[in-house]
Amino acid sequence: MIAAAAAPLADTTLGQAADAFLHRRDLDADTLRSYGQTLARLRAALGDGVLLSDLTAEHTAAVFAEAWAQAAPRTWNRHRAALRSFTAWTAPRWGAPDLTALIERRKEDSDATKVIDRHLIEALWQRRDLPLRDKALFRLLYESAARSVEVLGLDVSDIVPEAKRGRVRRKGGATDWILWQSGTARLLPRLLSGRTSGPLFLTDRRPGPARTPAAVDLCPVTGRARLSYERAEYLFKQATTPIDPTGHGYTLHQLRHSRLTHLGEDGWSSSMLMALSGHRNLRTLGIYVQPSTEAVAAALAEHDPGRRRR
Repeated sequence: MIAAAAAPLADTTLGQAADAFLHRRDLDADTLRSYGQTLARLRAALGDGVLLSDLTAEHTAAVFAEAWAQAAPRTWNRHRAALRSFTAWTAPRWGAPDLTALIERRKEDSDATKVIDRHLIEALWQRRDLPLRDKALFRLLYESAARSVEVLGLDVSDIVPEAKRGRVRRKGGATDWILWQSGTARLLPRLLSGRTSGPLFLTDRRPGPARTPAAVDLCPVTGRARLSYERAEYLFKQATTPIDPTGHGYTLHQLRHSRLTHLGEDGWSSSMLMALSGHRNLRTLGIYVQPSTEAVAAALAEHDPGRRRR
């Protein structure tokens, strides 16, 4: 840890500034979680008591080199963006320096293979070894094209099973409906098993006394807690490792990406896709609806003048 020098009481520490930054009301849950991860690593490495005036770009660059040197470019850039936001927020308040001055943005290679093939997704629904909760979660995520944090934040009281919809808080704070199809609708009654309140998706076991979550994240019937994003991501990677050519398993975000791509290939308009997914900007939607290699190959084959016709 960096030793905090003697300073007037008016001086602000890293811990105080981080707490104030993370308690802003304009941060949605997803952004808050991401920023919190970055600042937690900085606080653990540098110490909550270090004064902002004592921090330098060299200190934060060293933390990044130790923590994320081997991380993927996208992960590195995400933590860098979080630190840039923190610096931009603290600078006009306490005169904090630019803590990202020595942390360069890494080039992200575009990956045109991230869409999961339709046949692999369909095979996933047919698997008999998947627990009911996991299959319901994965299917709801795909059919609704919703963000993972939105679906995991659902309570039983938020869903209207007969209408195949659920009320969520979108990125940015707006309240909206997500929609699903019959595949999810057939699984939810079995998942609920008579529950009328509490989180929709629950952990396998009750939390220990030292890790008791907030009451809103506990099921009053089973005593189990709301399933976390990290655990859900792990479960999906484990479930899809056998079908992923890389052998690493797919991510929950790829379900959303794949759904929007598949619907785009099927002729859905941009406005319909935005209404389903909760996007508010055509530019951000565009990266999800590029036709897959398989779809382009099929279209070329269909219009190949040398193709043999039956």
